[in-house]
Amino acid sequence: MTSIGQAHVVALSGGVGGAKLAYGLLQALPADSLSICLNTGDDFEHLGLHISPDIDTALYTLADLANPQTGWGRRDETWTFMQALDRLGGETWFQLGDGDLATHVERTCRLARGELLSGIVSDFARRLGIRARLVPMSDSQVRTRAITDEGEFDFQDYFVRLQCRPRIQAIRYMHADAARPAPAIESVLRDPGLEAIVICPSNPYLSIDPILAVPGMRSAIRAAGVPVVAVSPIIAGEAVKGPTAKIMRELGRPASANEIAHHYAGLIDGFVLDSRDRGLADTIGCSVHIADTLMRTTDDRIRLAGETLRFARTLAATPGGRRQ
Repeated sequence: MTSIGQAHVVALSGGVGGAKLAYGLLQALPADSLSICLNTGDDFEHLGLHISPDIDTALYTLADLANPQTGWGRRDETWTFMQALDRLGGETWFQLGDGDLATHVERTCRLARGELLSGIVSDFARRLGIRARLVPMSDSQVRTRAITDEGEFDFQDYFVRLQCRPRIQAIRYMHADAARPAPAIESVLRDPGLEAIVICPSNPYLSIDPILAVPGMRSAIRAAGVPVVAVSPIIAGEAVKGPTAKIMRELGRPASANEIAHHYAGLIDGFVLDSRDRGLADTIGCSVHIADTLMRTTDDRIRLAGETLRFARTLAATPGGRRQ
């Protein structure tokens, strides 16, 4: 394990790609030095249960319980429930493993009792032995909707049931205007011990933009006065996982790392660019660190996390390296 020193860092994250870097940050930082703000725009209700895909991917990844083949769901999962549901003619397009089902049932029961999502997530993380603060972006409901050439869909309908086949025309974040950041995120962004904010290599449109759409989130990040560094989710014009490149092209934007950096313009101070895209360095528009951003192994996650944190610290120490 590489120690980066006593630091307090906030990460913004979506699902699998973001959770991988978050895992690396957790290993690279001292205990209790990492807070992760998680996307809840793709939360939805299914079979009477409140499902939080990005939150659960982070929980399972950081607790070392995630399925290594898929990056989501639990390792060594069983599927008795889904098999029984299928025999009864129930909806099976969204797969819920037996162990995973317990997470959804307990969360739903506690929400029905009036508990806040942020408190439930914090308790789950504690019970799973995670040495980081996991916080949903908001305790209010925000729902990502895909507007496509085949109609408008809830995100999970588009992503899972329809396998991202419809052509994206626009994306909107329902109820975002009425939401507010979870109090724990507001607190850590105001913490004088905060050293950096990392935007993980998650889909900017589906995972990070819902977070930033919550009123007050952007201004709180800007007001933190620390370097904000984004890690590219695009390598050589393609996403490592997920529909990022497809969505960018359908929205009329080039599927390139510099387009991601421009998307975050005005918010970020630094950008971690994959070494295969080093030719784009002069077009990024802010300070650049070039690294191998492909996280195939645990060591890759820790290495990239360490490089990202050191880059942020370099920006903090460089006159003009961060916004004032």
